Amino acid sequence: MKVTQIDTIESATYPNLLWVQIHTDDGLIGLGETFFGPSPVAAYVHQTVAPYLLGQDPRPVEKHWRTLGAGTTHRSMGAETRGLSAVDIALWDLYGQSVGLPIYQCLGGPVRDRIRLYNTCAGYGYNIYKSAKPGAGFAASWGMGEHQGPYEDLIKWQREDRAGELARELLEMGITAMKIWPFDQFADETGGQHITPSQIEQGLKPFRQIREAVGRQMEIAVELHSRWNLPAVLRIVEALEEITPMWYEDPIRMDNPDALAELASKTRVPITASETLASRYAFRQLLEKRAVGIVMLDPGWVGGISEARRVAALAEAYHRPVAPHDCTGPVVYAAGTHLCLATPNAMIQEGVRAYYHGWYQDVLTELPRAEKGYVTAPSGPGLGTRLQPDFLQRDGISVRTSKL
Repeated sequence: MKVTQIDTIESATYPNLLWVQIHTDDGLIGLGETFFGPSPVAAYVHQTVAPYLLGQDPRPVEKHWRTLGAGTTHRSMGAETRGLSAVDIALWDLYGQSVGLPIYQCLGGPVRDRIRLYNTCAGYGYNIYKSAKPGAGFAASWGMGEHQGPYEDLIKWQREDRAGELARELLEMGITAMKIWPFDQFADETGGQHITPSQIEQGLKPFRQIREAVGRQMEIAVELHSRWNLPAVLRIVEALEEITPMWYEDPIRMDNPDALAELASKTRVPITASETLASRYAFRQLLEKRAVGIVMLDPGWVGGISEARRVAALAEAYHRPVAPHDCTGPVVYAAGTHLCLATPNAMIQEGVRAYYHGWYQDVLTELPRAEKGYVTAPSGPGLGTRLQPDFLQRDGISVRTSKL
């Protein structure tokens, strides 16, 4: 078996996503994906990956990762790391197809048959259908109200004071954990340098509505998007103690492990970090500093499935669970569920019900099956899914190809 063609696929409908397809001479096609800045990532794939990978057997996945990884620092989520992540996912997909097994079997077999799911309370257009311009307020990427449907969860907790109703809806579906970010709106005013007592009270409202509606039946994760300095986030964390959150996610920028460790030492709620990091080396610093309680990684950013499993093993050595990130695309969602099934210290998988009941079905033939608050990976070979048959023929699709 050898690689004969590599495609990168961009879509005007989903302008933040890039898909990679790796073709072989026996007709197999591996699918990968990454999110953000698709054009620079595509340039890396065709200028660096293709000259190396074309003509080679795709199945020595670790060899290819090591060779391609030697050309990048793998310390940050740059275009090279995002490109390598997408390529690595596609290579694992090919490997699974070549042996007729799903990826979770190729990773050593399942340690569970399903993983708990939490709902990130975004909506149909959140961060997907458009890109926020540099300098724009954070809400510019929220896409609230642009697309209609029953799962426009962002509006429910953000504008309509319906957070308690939303929590009841999720519990009826069997989902017992949810994530919201009601403090982000105040960070624009000062650049995250200060938050006032009245703003904190306003940010607490949806949390209190949830507790009043469903009590402790629902776990609530707090997303902070690295928008605050340390003194400001300490005020937020202190105010949230009454809520007893599931975690505080990315409370400050991930460029100072000591500052994050200081925050972690002042709360009993786990710090979750970070989807913004790439490579085991970046996570090692956080773990050594005792700055993180739950390790969050994104297979489409961290270095693919190969590096994700190494980060998970590192976290296990520190007695920390992992919680794969996905508020981006359906291929990464599928890759995360495969990883969770085969990873002993996987805690929970992120999902967005507006995505997996909505536009994810527009892109892929099969999705991870979410049911009663749990999700399981597709059972077919490799990822167990493909791009929809007509996807490449749709309006606004741009395909760039490198061939042997």
